[in-house]
Amino acid sequence: MASLTKALLIIDYTNDFVADQGALTCGAVGQVLQQPIADLAQSFVEAGEFVFLPTDVHTPQDPYHPETKLFPPHNVRDSWGRELFGAVNTWYQAAKANDHVRLFDKTRYSSFAGTPLDLWLRERQVDELHLTGVCTDICVLHTAVDAYNLNYPLVIHQDAVATFKPGGQAWAIDHFKTVLNATII
Repeated sequence: MASLTKALLIIDYTNDFVADQGALTCGAVGQVLQQPIADLAQSFVEAGEFVFLPTDVHTPQDPYHPETKLFPPHNVRDSWGRELFGAVNTWYQAAKANDHVRLFDKTRYSSFAGTPLDLWLRERQVDELHLTGVCTDICVLHTAVDAYNLNYPLVIHQDAVATFKPGGQAWAIDHFKTVLNATII
C-alpha cells in the first residue's frame, strides 16, 4: 500500500488570536501551543510533507463582512495583530522559502471558503489533513467540516488547538470525533 501524502494546516495562529494584547485572544491556552505547532510543522517539512497557514485577514468596519457585527476588528492586513505568534512566526520566517510551505489569506471561518486550498491539496495529491491552530470551535471546526465534505480524512492534534470560549474545546473535539470521523491524537 502506498504511503499517504499529508498536509498540516496551521489555522489563524496570529497575535490577535493568541497574544495577551490580541484583539480577540484565547490567551494562555493558545500561547502554550506555539512550540508544539512549530515542532509539528518542522517534522512535516522534514518528512517532505506540506504545511499550509490559512490566515484570517480583515478590513476594519467592512459593512459586507458578517464578522463585523460579531467581533471587534482583528487580523487587519499589515498589522501586528495579523502576524503569526511566537515560535510559529519564528519557524515560518525560517521555512517560508520552502515550496512545501505556504501562508495564504482567508476571509471566512473555513480555510476552504473562497480560497484555492482544495485545488492546492488535490494538485499535491494530499490524502490526509492534519489540523492545528485557533479557534477550535470556530475556524478549525469550519475548516474540518468543509474538509470532511470534500472527503479528506482528518487528524486533529488536540494538544495543538485552542479556543477562548469556555466549553468550546471539549465540544469541538467531540464533534470532530463523533460527527466528522476525525482521528484525535
